[in-house]
Amino acid sequence: MEQSHYSRFETAELILRDQLAIDRTLLANERTFLSYLRSGVALLIAGVSIIHFSHQGWFTAVGFFCLPSGVLTGIFGFWRFRKMNNAIAVVRVGLNNISAAD
Repeated sequence: MEQSHYSRFETAELILRDQLAIDRTLLANERTFLSYLRSGVALLIAGVSIIHFSHQGWFTAVGFFCLPSGVLTGIFGFWRFRKMNNAIAVVRVGLNNISAAD
């Protein structure tokens, strides 16, 4: 099993400040995911627009390059979001188990 970023701390030492930091990390993760999606959609729209309005071959090639780049950006953003969300969930479950034990 992977080591958590918080595994170096004693579990009894995590306090409210640490729990709030985890919540801020969760919100930052969601903002980052939305940024990836926004960038992916912008690349898709740019690609379609360039293809539609271009009259030169190299410019059309740039448009066709933007289309898969937009899709890959969205997929990469989703992958990073899920990876970080799972790491946050592991820490949060550990904190809940500590709170229940007290």
